Amino acid sequence: MGSCPPTVRCGCAPEPLPAYRVTSGSVKTRDLAYVALFAAIVAVLGVIPPIAVPLVPVPITAQTLGVMLAGSVLGARRGGLALLLFLAVVAVGAPVLSGGHGGLGVFVGPTAGYLYSWPVAAFVIGWLTQLFWRRFNAAYSFLANVLGGIVVIYAIGIPFTSVYADVSLSASFVGSFSFLPGDLVKALIAALVADGVRRSYPVIELPARQPAHS
Repeated sequence: MGSCPPTVRCGCAPEPLPAYRVTSGSVKTRDLAYVALFAAIVAVLGVIPPIAVPLVPVPITAQTLGVMLAGSVLGARRGGLALLLFLAVVAVGAPVLSGGHGGLGVFVGPTAGYLYSWPVAAFVIGWLTQLFWRRFNAAYSFLANVLGGIVVIYAIGIPFTSVYADVSLSASFVGSFSFLPGDLVKALIAALVADGVRRSYPVIELPARQPAHS
């Protein structure tokens, strides 16, 4: 015997549609909205004028704060996608980088490595944030932002600057010290924002823990 056909009066209630059929579209739409929003935040931070530093032709900008916020608030996948979207906008020529720069030329200059690092950094920050999520606080967020938003960005950016600016790797490394105070402040700001968002309106949603099977 199978389930009751619709015409048989056996008291069977119609089976409801699976929940995912109703919610999956809205979740995807929300994800796209978050990705677009944080790409726009990075672009808006580009309005703040860059600050030139000695030794290396790479300026201090506020846009790495957007990288940190994207990873800290959105998580790995959406944070990385937000920065990929931003770089795609840059590539088509939109002058959304600090100083009004844009176009393909920025991807082969002294700052190219830092640009390439942004999606990776956002992903790493998001991955660490999700790793710490069940005991997440501002301290864990600060650590995630330092590792992903400073260590990863410098590790990719410094060698590119050395190659494209025709300076030694050691000079490029020493020149990056000029970024460190500001980047630590940005990491702290991103950590406080991420902790506040988690408490009030968490965007990152992890699957519930499954009970252990005996």
